[in-house]
Amino acid sequence: MESGSTRSRRSSPNEHEGKEVVNFHDYDDVDRHHGHIRGIETSAETSLHRGLKARHISMIAIGGAIGTGLIIGTGKALARAGPASILISYSVIGFVVFLVMAGLGEISAWLPMSAGFTGYASRFCDPSLGFALGWTYWLKYIILPPNQLTAAALVIQFWLPRDRVNPGVWIAIFLVLIISINYFGVSFFGEFEFWLSSFKVVVIIGVILVSLVITAGGADGHARGFEYWRNPGAFNSNFNDTVPGGPLGRFLGFYSTLVTATFAFLGTELVGVTVGEAQNPRKTIPRAIKLTFYRIVIFYIISVFLVGMIVPYNDKQLAFANKAVTSAAASPFVVAIELAHIKALPHILNASILLFVFSAANSDLYIASRTLYGLASDGSAPAIFRKTDRRGVPIYALGLSALFGLLGFLNVSDDSKDVFTYFVNVTTILGLLSWISILVTHIWFVRARKAQGLTNDMMPYTAPLGIWGSYAALFICVLVAITKNFDAFIPSLSIKANYIAFITGYIGIPVYLALIFGHKFITKSKGVRPHECDFYTGKDIIDREEEEFLAHQAAEKASNRHRGRSFYRRWVSWLF
Repeated sequence: MESGSTRSRRSSPNEHEGKEVVNFHDYDDVDRHHGHIRGIETSAETSLHRGLKARHISMIAIGGAIGTGLIIGTGKALARAGPASILISYSVIGFVVFLVMAGLGEISAWLPMSAGFTGYASRFCDPSLGFALGWTYWLKYIILPPNQLTAAALVIQFWLPRDRVNPGVWIAIFLVLIISINYFGVSFFGEFEFWLSSFKVVVIIGVILVSLVITAGGADGHARGFEYWRNPGAFNSNFNDTVPGGPLGRFLGFYSTLVTATFAFLGTELVGVTVGEAQNPRKTIPRAIKLTFYRIVIFYIISVFLVGMIVPYNDKQLAFANKAVTSAAASPFVVAIELAHIKALPHILNASILLFVFSAANSDLYIASRTLYGLASDGSAPAIFRKTDRRGVPIYALGLSALFGLLGFLNVSDDSKDVFTYFVNVTTILGLLSWISILVTHIWFVRARKAQGLTNDMMPYTAPLGIWGSYAALFICVLVAITKNFDAFIPSLSIKANYIAFITGYIGIPVYLALIFGHKFITKSKGVRPHECDFYTGKDIIDREEEEFLAHQAAEKASNRHRGRSFYRRWVSWLF
């Protein structure tokens, strides 16, 4: 079968007299005293509930791909580099994201582990890599919720200034809401995120349609077309006051947007965290990942292409917007709407941004709690954090992760905002390091399965470009990680001393490496050799769950023979 297709497999090829041949590595995958398989939870006290339906998974994947980075972040990139640069950079990084997701999909479709990609890294590559990936990923996602809550409070200041209502009030309200949504179980969370993400999709489609109308002259009679690509131009050659205009300025502007695009896409991989709670994950996860490519093209590439057609990169209002706080005033699309003299839409878009950041805070808390749960399931965190309640919620992991939401109240004081912003900048590199870890794990996974004779047709899903796609994406990710603050290396490119930006931009790398080598030093762990990689322990559990789900689904279909496909599955699911 062709690469990239989805298939279902019941058993391993290494079977003798009904028993699977299992290769144990130098760390124990199985706790023989308690029957616990590392990274896979089966007991009622520690297992998650598979309450996320296919439409929930698809929408959660969209929710991770659409955020304020698209609505707001494109403005600064456009002003710095021009429309052609952002179109190229977002296209390149978008393709890298697809390769990351495809590699993750191949691993998770074979063995959907409760521990998520933390468990995959430990099992298929190196336990120390899994340890470092899990803890840095958790650190990233315990900082993001308070940051998102602060952004929500700033958005509300578009209508209610802080001298009328203290931002701490809104932070407290939103914090209680996201904790409650996560507490009431994954089915409730999935349904809530489904509708929030549906609203995101409607907003983005609306923005695209409005942009098309403005481009064609339907708003003010001024048909713009590619006018702004010709004047002021497709590329901005003025990187800063110290770099002479020309090829160097255009290249540096383009390269800076490559970094901006990377962080706009961060979070797309969160669908890999949901594998432990997805119904029929061998079908739903690969499907959501394959659709990621189309979503990137439709929601990101088209939006970025259109914003370059409706706003000139040297517009004074765009420069003013880039100095604004996180609200509609900071969006280049609002600048375009104002230039086209369309009233009321800024308020509508501001309300949309409020829901965007609330949805992001909600999903960030979910990821933080499941990442800590995955660490505990993988043996890299205290066992108490893999305990779940009757709804399948890792209650202790959720409680500890939610406590860090209180950091949002730091932003009530103006004096602490700069410090907190630098703290958030520290965590952004950790997201890029998670991509690198996933790609390395996929490369090791493919090498191991080839060494053990697992061909493509034996896999439920395979990455379309295989191991070479992961190598290419890994090269780009490493390059961006090393050079993300390239101007700090060249004093002549810096407008001012930026040692703080340098420290906060790179400190995540030594932390990540310290976790890897520190874990190796303490545990004496070794990397997983291809011929020793364990592909089968726990796979029979997943096989039985899949068979039970498919049997139940077939029984439901047989009892409702005259029931047609739902509106969602017939008309919407191909995109959502």
